[in-house]
Amino acid sequence: MMKKALAIIIIGSAMLSTFSVVAEPAKSAKQAKDVTEFRQAIFTLVKSNVGILGAMNKGAIPFDAETMQTNAMRIEQLSLMLQDYFATDTSGFDVDTAALDKVWKNKADFNDKINALTLAANNLNKVAKAGDASKYKPAIGQVFKSCKGCHDNYKAD
Repeated sequence: MMKKALAIIIIGSAMLSTFSVVAEPAKSAKQAKDVTEFRQAIFTLVKSNVGILGAMNKGAIPFDAETMQTNAMRIEQLSLMLQDYFATDTSGFDVDTAALDKVWKNKADFNDKINALTLAANNLNKVAKAGDASKYKPAIGQVFKSCKGCHDNYKAD
């Protein structure tokens, strides 16, 4: 049941990204500021959940399947919110953001990168639940790879 629901969400997101190739411009400086702050809050939460995974992958702390499941689930849920908060183009306003303007010029690709994070987080959750320690590092690596793919193209240094 959970797999079917996730598949529907991902397919729906992919379809939405196909049709939502243009973001709606922010209507005011206040709206642009608010939307930017919400996006940043989501990324702060993603960062807080990814950090411990990085520590596990580097061997700084032991792998913990329960923590991986929890953090993967959180990252997946947060990733599902990102398209909503990037649906408003804030590039016409002076907001404090690391998002490059090409986020709104390449919406389909940007949304594909968000979907890659959703899939990677979902896979990590499955791997952690299965308890196969030999697959932990590659699954965590996929989460980081999806983050990097977006940062390399759409985030200012």
